[in-house]
Order: sequence, then C-alpha cells, then structure tokens
Amino acid sequence: MNEYESYESSGIAAGIGAGVIIIYLAIIVVLIVGMWKVFEKAGKPGWAAIIPIYNLIILLEIVGKPMIWILWLLIPCVNIVFMVWLYNLVSKSFGKSEGFTVGMVIFPFIFWPLLGFGSAKYLGPSAAEAQNGGFGNNPFNNPNNPFGNQNNPFNNPNDTPPTPPVV
Repeated sequence: MNEYESYESSGIAAGIGAGVIIIYLAIIVVLIVGMWKVFEKAGKPGWAAIIPIYNLIILLEIVGKPMIWILWLLIPCVNIVFMVWLYNLVSKSFGKSEGFTVGMVIFPFIFWPLLGFGSAKYLGPSAAEAQNGGFGNNPFNNPNNPFGNQNNPFNNPNDTPPTPPVV
C-alpha cells in the first residue's frame, strides 16, 4: 500500500462520515418540525420544541401532568420509563392508541410529523383514557374493579368496617 492509497481511503471515510452527519441532522430537523406542529395543535408555542428542557415542560402541560415529572425525566434509567409514559399520554391526548405510542418510541422521526401534520385533533389530556373510562378498552368502565358492576366489594357506600371479635 503506497502513500496515495491511504489518502484515498481516508477521503472516502470522511465522505461517508459527512454523509452520515447530514442524514442525522435531516432526521433531527424532521423530528423538531413534527414536534413544532404538535405543540401548535395543542395551543402551545411551536418554538418551544427546540429548547431542550422547556419542551418537556410544554409536553407535561399538554398531557396534564405535574411539573415533578421533570425530575423523573432527568434521572437516568427512570427517564426511559417516564418518557415512554409521556409519549403514551401525548398520543392519547390526540386520540391515538397504544400502537401509535410504540411508533413514537421506535420511529419518532416518522410519528411526530404524522401527529403534527396528520388529521389528529388535540382532545386534551389523555383523552382516549377518559373516553374509555380507564386504561385501554375496559368493558367495566372501572380499571380498579375486576368484578364488573355487580358484586363489587369496593363500591358499597353503606359498608362499615368489621368489628373485632370480643375475647
């Protein structure tokens, strides 16, 4: 291998690296534009999508969660769980299902623009959960009641606590 071949291979590597950087920046721009439109649909300022911590605060306002979630979103490992939960609440606030949430987690550069530029309307914090009466499609309309409406041991207003036995 002579001197010119090493220069040629380093030039090829630099070209590949520059191409990867350009593609990466294009994906980030598409993601930011999608978030910008989602924020505008929810009645928030679109420019908030480009400010790192502030965009999380705006997302929390969109889904109706308390500001303490900022702490959870900044703690390593915990933030992954809360970010998936936040994405789920965003998709539900726009009337989408859990499948859309999976898309937002795996392919955010596709699903944020779909949410922003698509026909989805902002319905409010966790709208789909409120419409279904709980998480998902619960036939009993009460996520804490596995018995249905009849024989519900948790919902008797005349119930008094048991008296202890007399010894």
